Amino acid sequence: MFPDARRRRLPKLFLLVTALALPLTACGPDLGKSNFARTTVPAAAGAGQVADGPITDAAVAAGVLRTIQPCQFLTKDALGALGLGTVEDDPSPSSIAFDTCSNKVKDPGGKEIRLELEIGSTVVPRTDKTTGVVSGLPLRVDKTGDTDCTVAVMTALNPDMALAVSVGYPGDPCRPGQTFAAAVVQKLHDSPEKYPTPAGTVLTADPCAMADPAVVTAAVPAAKPAPSGLHSCEWKDRGPTATVRFLPGLPPLVGDGYSKVDLGNGVTGFQKQATGGSARCKVEWQHRPWQGDDVELAQVDYQGYADNDADPCGKAVTVAKNVVTKLPKP
Repeated sequence: MFPDARRRRLPKLFLLVTALALPLTACGPDLGKSNFARTTVPAAAGAGQVADGPITDAAVAAGVLRTIQPCQFLTKDALGALGLGTVEDDPSPSSIAFDTCSNKVKDPGGKEIRLELEIGSTVVPRTDKTTGVVSGLPLRVDKTGDTDCTVAVMTALNPDMALAVSVGYPGDPCRPGQTFAAAVVQKLHDSPEKYPTPAGTVLTADPCAMADPAVVTAAVPAAKPAPSGLHSCEWKDRGPTATVRFLPGLPPLVGDGYSKVDLGNGVTGFQKQATGGSARCKVEWQHRPWQGDDVELAQVDYQGYADNDADPCGKAVTVAKNVVTKLPKP
């Protein structure tokens, strides 16, 4: 990772690790037995057979999900309607991602339930964690220890992508996670709120289509693109990797290791090579305004081998110059 004091970062709440999944049909009388005895969580979703083959639900197609506002699912009204407890704060949008938001709930016994939603996550539980379906979509549940759970409603398979909910709760974390995930899916099928999409926005752009294959494979031979999120695409070989990513953030500046680079077409980029012997370089530039002081950023991140890759920034800049020509125009 590139250290960068100019970026405001909302840390991920929890690491996804292999653990025993809680079955979808598991039941329990309450969220936190040590605090209260009779409060129950509504059933999250019905169990059923998971359909084979590709997911064809138009409501969760990548092109649709790219413009969905994630914080609408974590407002006081939205969470309050689920019966999980008291919602005291407004949701917290990520400052470095269009598709991530978080909030907290206090259960009737005073325990905190932390919820983070990432729309279009590619870091999901394995297929053997599939426990049922939510509105026809495969559900994977992965419990980590006593307090953490990842609930993923799959929106695409091979490569995998999901509506991923990370839960931290010293009770039964998978239960509120499944309840919340089911509500998200229901809302997605019932007029969800979307971001504005002005002409030229990267929100609607498929990052895997924003670079010519011949240009990328010159830097990363034999690599094929694979989504690493709704707004990120990765070209990966056995060694080098190139990633094209779109995100909100503050305008890039010279300093803190960044220097200017001409990307052509009147675009000024800012490049930074990682320290410590890593053959890695990131190039980013402002595409258009976003919200408040933030702008839409485009990034190309190249990582090779330190012992045989003398010019990682040269490769990153070459790909970035190509991406500039492919981005949506205002």
